[in-house]
Amino acid sequence: MEDKEQRQNLESKEKIIQIFSDFMTRITMFEELVDVGSKLLVGFQQALGFLGRPRIDKTSELAMRIIKAQETKRLNAYVEAGCVKTDDSIQNLNKLNTCHLGLQDHINKARGVVGELECLLDDAAGAIQSTNENWPLLQDEHVNGNMDSFLAKYEKEGKPSLDLSKPEGTDYAAMMAVVYSMLKQEYIMQERIVGSLTLKSSPEELESYCLMWSLRPFVDDDIMLEAWSLVP
Repeated sequence: MEDKEQRQNLESKEKIIQIFSDFMTRITMFEELVDVGSKLLVGFQQALGFLGRPRIDKTSELAMRIIKAQETKRLNAYVEAGCVKTDDSIQNLNKLNTCHLGLQDHINKARGVVGELECLLDDAAGAIQSTNENWPLLQDEHVNGNMDSFLAKYEKEGKPSLDLSKPEGTDYAAMMAVVYSMLKQEYIMQERIVGSLTLKSSPEELESYCLMWSLRPFVDDDIMLEAWSLVP
């Protein structure tokens, strides 16, 4: 009977490790999406910045002296147009639209990856609960087997203490839960940023959005390194 139980626990651990490997593959996909999204956001910022450039200040004596010193019909027309070439405006409008559509597509893809991560996390929790292996994270009276409750508890109290020298199935599952929580928060931040983008977004707003996107404030690099160290 004991041999059967040990065999079941070993099979459960092997299953969880495979689930964990699949989970980390999705993490790679998410990381790639973050990089693409960052470039699209910067592109949106640049295009909108170009279109929002101020016209020449005609009250500036220096500027007007320079213009009058080189005055031609073509230069006057250029100044009246706001010192923006028509082709440049069209190109930046197209770039703005392309980047905005790309960011919306990014959010759809990121949402799909986050959903897959959640399903894999549920699979890991199910694999543990199907054996006699104890997982205090799921047995906590405040968590009571509810993964959403565990994630809320993690966000409030920080990551659980894990012994990764000889990781058990529960360690893999706990690490998945922590990483999932971080990336879900990051996805929510990205979704809010993309949802707030308009032609009226100020340069200051866009600069803050780009900074937040690149800083990834919800992702703990040390935890991510620990997670990658567990990949067989």
